[in-house]
Amino acid sequence: MSDWEQVAQVTDVQVNGRLSVIVDDTPALLLRAGDDFYCIEDVCTHDGQPLTDGTVSGNAIACARHGAEFDIRTGAVLKMPATAPVKVFDVEVRDGNVYARRPSK
Repeated sequence: MSDWEQVAQVTDVQVNGRLSVIVDDTPALLLRAGDDFYCIEDVCTHDGQPLTDGTVSGNAIACARHGAEFDIRTGAVLKMPATAPVKVFDVEVRDGNVYARRPSK
């Protein structure tokens, strides 16, 4: 479960862009902020809707349905109605490829 999976190439995600990916059989969203990449589970913990179309501003993503916001770096809730964080994945860039994995506990 802690194995790295290649989920994209750096060039697959534009700066400030996003890409739907699968990590450890889980739908996830790969986000690029400048040269930094973040990967979160693609689900709002408030009502189970995907975050795919949510607005990203700085380090936050907002659910398009009810406006709940999450920190893309940590998964922490930034704005209700969500009360539980989203899962985040470890991300590593090597040789032009982006890898992700579930964090080891």
